[in-house]
This record gives sequence, structure tokens and C-alpha cells, in this order.
Amino acid sequence: MRFVRSVVFKLWATIIGLVAVVLVILGMFLLQYIDLAFSNNAYNIKLLFVITGVIGFLLTTFFAFFLSFKITQPLLEMKRAADLIAQGDYRMRLPIRSTDEIGELAGTFNHMAAEVDKLIRDLQHEKDHLAGILRSMTDAVITFDARGQTIQSNPQGEDLLKQWAGIVWEGEPDADERHGGVPGPLRELYDAVLREGRDLSGKVHVHNEVWSVVMAPLKSEQGVRGAVAVLRDVTEEYRLEKLRADFIANVSHEIRTPLSMLQGYSEALLDDIAASPEERRDIARIIHDESVRMGRLVNDLLDLARMENGHFEIKQQVVNISDLIQRVHRKFLVYAKERDIRLSSALPDHPLILKAADEDRLEQVLTNLLDNAMRHTPAGAAIELKADPAAIDGRRHIRVVVRDEGQGIPAEDLPYIFERFYKADKARKRGASSGTGLGLAIVKNIVEAHRGRISVESEVGRGTAFTLLLPVEPAQP
Repeated sequence: MRFVRSVVFKLWATIIGLVAVVLVILGMFLLQYIDLAFSNNAYNIKLLFVITGVIGFLLTTFFAFFLSFKITQPLLEMKRAADLIAQGDYRMRLPIRSTDEIGELAGTFNHMAAEVDKLIRDLQHEKDHLAGILRSMTDAVITFDARGQTIQSNPQGEDLLKQWAGIVWEGEPDADERHGGVPGPLRELYDAVLREGRDLSGKVHVHNEVWSVVMAPLKSEQGVRGAVAVLRDVTEEYRLEKLRADFIANVSHEIRTPLSMLQGYSEALLDDIAASPEERRDIARIIHDESVRMGRLVNDLLDLARMENGHFEIKQQVVNISDLIQRVHRKFLVYAKERDIRLSSALPDHPLILKAADEDRLEQVLTNLLDNAMRHTPAGAAIELKADPAAIDGRRHIRVVVRDEGQGIPAEDLPYIFERFYKADKARKRGASSGTGLGLAIVKNIVEAHRGRISVESEVGRGTAFTLLLPVEPAQP
């Protein structure tokens, strides 16, 4: 059946038909003439006609096979080569066996295949180049189609989608149907980009993280066919900006209050408002207390600045942590009894020794933590100070824990408690206390100067626990 559909069969059938027509026409006109003119040799002449017809048939068949070799076979090879190229084998080439039109067609086919191969290689190179750029980006890149389905994303984008996949977003009941796989925080911006067809940007808050989003439309002749979003984690920048604003506000507040009191009471002395020596002494005492408070604030700020700038050095000496904890425990014991707070300490039988540490600075750390615990623990509650040995990452450490049963710290405030002036936040407001609000920031810097770590666990209404991990061996620079 394939041969019947081929060009060779059609050409062969055409030639056979032409030969047959010629023989029939000749036979119609010549047979009668042969019978009359060659009555004696009519049979031989007719036999000659038959032999001539058979010879013509054989010659035609031979010619057909010749054409099959010269024309059909190269065409079939081109078809097979075209099929291979369509399947992705762009290195396929045809042998050139002649210099006629078939040979020229084979050469043109090979040139076309080479150009297609080069084009595909260039496209693959560009694709790999673009994929490499996307993989190396620290930003998350996610592409959505018009139905909200994710088309493409880099590894950072895939990780972000996995993180956000388990979050239940608040929104309309049909939000998932309208937005497909677009995460909740991006839906509003995604709708605006599809609707307006222009680049848009914004910030989204997801739990305790802040993301900067730039979304651009993917345009085609039919309109906007999707959007590509670039997301950058700006939590740290947002936190630093918040801290900067809080720092300015709190420093202004902390300095303005004692300055106002100093100015007011000094004017009272200058105007001779105080009528008695006792009143003058009270005013002088207030001026002294406020000046001491302001001096303590300035000293804490200077200490903190030196620590954060790397100009802070610790004394390298052997420190008995057990003795230090017992001393700090005794110092706060009377204060705890006055406030009806149960203060306890738990230490192992053997002494806990740090081979290179600054005892005064560590006492400052424990004093600050216990002072905070006292100020935020109600009467009748307990505070525990304990220490024990620990092995962290194959190194010997001493773990010190200060645990209270106070009001606790909300989860959203935990990332900021070691920042300057955290006392102004709602969870640890100082109130009437004389603290400067820099204590926990100084604590963190002292612990890190000892190559240690400090962490906090807290639950609102149940209490807070600060954990210090201090390496036993000398701190390595």
C-alpha cells in the first residue's frame, strides 16, 4: 500500500498508461492494414507488437526503479531526518550524493538543521544563564499565570511558597478559586497588577516577617497573561528603622525628663521659693538624684557604644560561677523577702569554673536579669536562679538560667527584648523604676564578648526564662 501511494508508482502507472494508449491506438489503425497488406506474416507482425509492448513494460518498470533510487530514496531520507529533528536530534545531517536539485535540496536541509541546532543551543544557553541568575538571587522570584497558578520560581521562591503553604489566610470564601496558588499576602497586589497592567510595589507582613514586594505584569498581544513577583526579606531593615525611631524617641524622653526636673528645681532655688532648709535639701536631693540618673544613662550609652563598636575588652581570669551565683543570690534575698517573692538557687555539688572570664561583668549580667525579674514578678510568685554544666557543639559550657513567674512577654515582642530602650515596650515597661532601658542590650553584648549565647523563653501570664551559655575554655578571638 505504501508503494501504491508513492510518487514512483504514480509515475510508473502514468508511463504504463501512456505506452498502453499508444499501443492501443497503433493497434486500432494498423491491425486492419497488417491483415490486408501482410496476410502471410500477419501473425509474426502481431507477435512483434506484443513483444514490443512487453519490452516497453519492462523498460518502464526499470525506469521506475531507477527513479525510486534517484528521487524517492533521498526524499525518504529527508523525511526521516525531518522526523528526527522534530524529535530533538538537531545534529542529524543528510549525505549529499549528487549535484542536481536533490543534492541542492539536501544541502539546504543540512544548512537549515545546522541553523536550528545553533538557535536551540543559543536558546538553551540563555535559558541556563537566566536560570543561573535566578538561582543565585537572594530574593524570591515567583511567576504566576492569569489564573494564579505558579509557572516558575527560583529556589528561594519555592522555599517561600512552602513556608506560606501551611498558613491559613484570611479573605473571601472564593479567594482560592479566583487566585489559584497566589499566597494570601500577594493577592491584593496581584489583582491590581492584572487590572492595571503596570508595575506595583508594596510591603507585606507575615507573622514576624516583613517582605518588600515588586510585581510586574507579563504582557502579550491578548493582554496581561500573568505577573512576576520579586520578594525581598526586609525584616532586619524594618526592625532597624523601628529601633532607630524608638531610640530617638526614648533617648529624647529619658533625657528630657531629668533635664526638666533639673531646670524646674534649680529655678525654684534661684527664685528662693524654698522657705526652709529642709525644702532646700529636698530640692537639692532631687536635683542630685536626677543628675545621677542622667549620668547613669549617659554611661550606659557610652558602654553600649563601646561594646557594639568592638572596643570592649573582658578580663581574662578564672571565675567560680557557683560562688558568683551565691553572692548575687544573697544580694537579692532581702529585697525578695520584702516583696514576698520566693528567690531560690540551684547549683551542682561540684564548683562550676570558667577558665577565662570577667567576674565583674558577669555579675552585672546576673544583677540586671534578677533586677528585671524582681520588677516584673508579683508577690507570692517565685524566681529561680540555677546553673549546671552543658556540652554544646562538642565544647564544654556552663548553662545559667534565670526563671521567673512574672507577667511574661508576648511572642511578637521577643525579637526586640535585647534592643536598647526595650523598657518602653508594653511587655516590660519600667513604670516608676529607675532603670535606663539599656540593661538587656548591655547583657547581650557582655555575653557575646565571652563568646557565649543568651536566649529567652516566655509565655504571657506564666513567666520568663533567660538562658546563658558560657564556654568554659578561654574565648577565642
